[in-house]
Amino acid sequence: MAHNPGMAWWRQADCPVRPVERDWIERSMDWFVTEFGTQRLHGEVVLPTDDYFPGAYRGTREDIRAVLARLCAQMDIDPSRVDLEYDAADDNPELSAYVPIQSEWTGAAGHHRIRDGRSVIGIRDDQAAHPTALVATIAHELGHVLLLGDGRISARQQDHEPLTDLLTIFFGLGIFSANAAFEYTRTVRGTYSYARTSRFGYLTEPMYGYGLARYAWLRGDADPGWARYLDTNPRTFLRRGLRYLSQADRVR
Repeated sequence: MAHNPGMAWWRQADCPVRPVERDWIERSMDWFVTEFGTQRLHGEVVLPTDDYFPGAYRGTREDIRAVLARLCAQMDIDPSRVDLEYDAADDNPELSAYVPIQSEWTGAAGHHRIRDGRSVIGIRDDQAAHPTALVATIAHELGHVLLLGDGRISARQQDHEPLTDLLTIFFGLGIFSANAAFEYTRTVRGTYSYARTSRFGYLTEPMYGYGLARYAWLRGDADPGWARYLDTNPRTFLRRGLRYLSQADRVR
């Protein structure tokens, strides 16, 4: 069969997620626009820089409260409606010294509940040592304030946890959520070498990547400058998602 150079441009761009995940992300993003408006869609994207989180970060409870205040401002939440409490970490760091590979899925490393009509968010003490995960955790719990606390959805809604993770993207905090989604570390202690992998949150890295791509596309930004702050995997899935959306738009 003769090569047809005119067909080279038509190589189909693959969506980084399954069709059911793609459709859910697109419907959910459209719903966010309806609920929170186009002005919010085009709001600021928060970056992991000193411009957004100035000063030395030591992981103290004062630092946690400062991050909470910054994120309340970003997500248009009155901080006076939110109570912060701290949960003790329940990890056993000594276990890893005897297990060569440890895998962990933490979901959200915090909690949200309503007490006397107010939102209470809990943050695990051990999250304070990891600022990216801390921002992702607080953003997720503040997402519960907007969705559950404000009565937009019910806790009985099956997808309410992944929907809350996706909401962090819509409010410009997706870099932190995506970068916290997967972590691989290798540690040497004496004669022992062990690896640890942890998955954080309720979305996979491809889902974060496509969520970020859909967010950028809705904003009219086919080449977002903030993508350089993403870790390799979510950045790769973002680029694939944007190529897919660009081709799908041309086909329409």
